Amino acid sequence: MFKRRSNSNTLPQLGELELSVMEELWQRPDQPAKSVHKRLADSQKRSLSTVQSTVERLHRKQLLQRSKEGHAYVYRARVARTELMGRLIGGVIRQLHTGSLDPILSGFVDFADRMDEKTLDRLEQMIQLRKQQREEKAECQSEGLGEDQGEGQSEEKRDD
Repeated sequence: MFKRRSNSNTLPQLGELELSVMEELWQRPDQPAKSVHKRLADSQKRSLSTVQSTVERLHRKQLLQRSKEGHAYVYRARVARTELMGRLIGGVIRQLHTGSLDPILSGFVDFADRMDEKTLDRLEQMIQLRKQQREEKAECQSEGLGEDQGEGQSEEKRDD
């Protein structure tokens, strides 16, 4: 029923091992597959070749970047954890969206409420912070300091 997939959905599907590898590389970037394997070996019990294939698959999915060091590639996450989580959640929302966002938002608020006492409060704080950031951005743009102009100014300062 919910297996409907759109051709425009470019979000890669991730398995348990892929998520474990991503987690390892978020915590400790710039590792060869062999090091990732050693760190995952105790809990995952996977062979080195399986981890190497997984790392290569994540690279092809453009979730990892790599550079050659000696005879091995060293990997690091190309996307931040929060960005990937946002993309994953956004993909689910796009697949389940039927017109109104109210059921999705309500489900998210219910989930936050069930987590613990502080999660719903934290969600409210995050919403207020985002609103404040939007207002500040709008003020800057209305004063003629749009993103392009503001970024150019900060880059000039970095060259000093």
